[in-house]
Amino acid sequence: MSIAPPPDHGTPPDPAHPRNAFDRYFEISARRSTTGREIRGGFATFFTMAYIVVLNPLILGGAEDADGRTLAIPALAAATALVAGLMTILMGVVARFPIALAAGLGVNALVAFEIAPQMTWADAMGLVVIEGVLIGILVLTGLRTAVFRSVPTQLKTAIGVGIGLFLTIIGLVDAGFVRRVPDAANSTVPVGLGINGKIVSWPMLVFVVGLLITVVLVVRRVRGAILIGILASTVLAVVVEAIGNIGPSFVDGKPNPKGWALNVPELPKQVVDLPDLSLLGNFNVLDSWTRVGWLVPLMFVFTLLITDFFDTMGTMVAIGQEGDMLDEQGTPPRAKEILLVDSIAAAAGGAASVSSNTSYIESAAGVGEGARTGVANLVTGVLFLLAMFLAPLSAIVPFEAASTALVVVGFLMMTAVRTIDWTDYEIAIPAFLTIVLMPFTYSISNGIGAGVISYVLVKLAKGKAREVHPLLYGVAALFILYFLRGPIESVLL
Repeated sequence: MSIAPPPDHGTPPDPAHPRNAFDRYFEISARRSTTGREIRGGFATFFTMAYIVVLNPLILGGAEDADGRTLAIPALAAATALVAGLMTILMGVVARFPIALAAGLGVNALVAFEIAPQMTWADAMGLVVIEGVLIGILVLTGLRTAVFRSVPTQLKTAIGVGIGLFLTIIGLVDAGFVRRVPDAANSTVPVGLGINGKIVSWPMLVFVVGLLITVVLVVRRVRGAILIGILASTVLAVVVEAIGNIGPSFVDGKPNPKGWALNVPELPKQVVDLPDLSLLGNFNVLDSWTRVGWLVPLMFVFTLLITDFFDTMGTMVAIGQEGDMLDEQGTPPRAKEILLVDSIAAAAGGAASVSSNTSYIESAAGVGEGARTGVANLVTGVLFLLAMFLAPLSAIVPFEAASTALVVVGFLMMTAVRTIDWTDYEIAIPAFLTIVLMPFTYSISNGIGAGVISYVLVKLAKGKAREVHPLLYGVAALFILYFLRGPIESVLL
């Protein structure tokens, strides 16, 4: 169960009597939500995700393909916002579930630094399109939904808890509160607090103050607590930057450890800018197979497929768990529609040259703010579309302000850990591995893979093979191949 948002003033929603056709379609009253909560949730989700409009272009635009070509950063930013906006709205209208979508981190790095250097950008994006189409076929045939249902309920709970920890570490790292130790190879610890174990920069202090403000608001059940925390932190960050002129974390290619992680919170000189959509449709699905042979594209498509397939499964469980929207089997409403839109988004991201788009766990910030329906997606999606024209304005919110929401939502998601039976080692050990490996390996898929493999292994060791769903054996085998893809590639390539 999640911590319910504080009630809105006025007449509470009556699940049995929708107020109008809009309410009936999106099931606002049926899910005991209100339009006000949905709007606040949509804003909160956008503010925690808006960084992708800046970060995705930096990742993709900083790499060259095999022919030495690069992608223009302004065009990448516009296409990133466009696809995120359209796919988020599509998710809201079709699946009516509060999960926003955007270019997936991790996948974009794989495309930029492993796939593109071996072929052209169009070829690399073509592989992303192929992967999205394949996932879509798996959804339409019912296989993806069946695999999702084959995962034990308590293991699904562990996935949600693990993602909560994952969100927390993302927030702490993005804010610079937790950092890699510079000489980690010669140190007893790989990460530490701030700079040399101290909070010595203004951006870190902004994060700490913003986090404390948000915590107080959440404890007092203030409406809009998470959104207010983000906005208050941003205002503080703008004031601090105006007085201290701190600047970004990298200045002229040189590190500035005390600078802002990505967005510098200063009022832009230009608010409106026309988007460059020249990258749309710049993909090729066939040339890569003739340029580098069939095995290289096949391994890349497999890696993309596994990552997208299970990341989304974990995300929808976590969001549903946080919003108390799962059924007795741990399945959210309209699971098939959620997975279908996600697969369309993967292909759309490749077609727009911005890498695979996927469901974002940062959507939990909106759910923590009260969002329970696709109405929140309409708000988030429109804000992404506006970001195409208002890119300078959307860059005001720094990581240090947005990350406060991730840490608080991480706590809310962690509360479900109490529903796991820790006295039953047959589920407790797989659940433990699922939970800890997500934050420690920075991957949802790695955590799910470890949990599934260990669950199957434990059941076999206990002579309870029949208790394992047949599909789960296939999933475990695929994850074994996924974890061993390094040795396999070294032998075959």
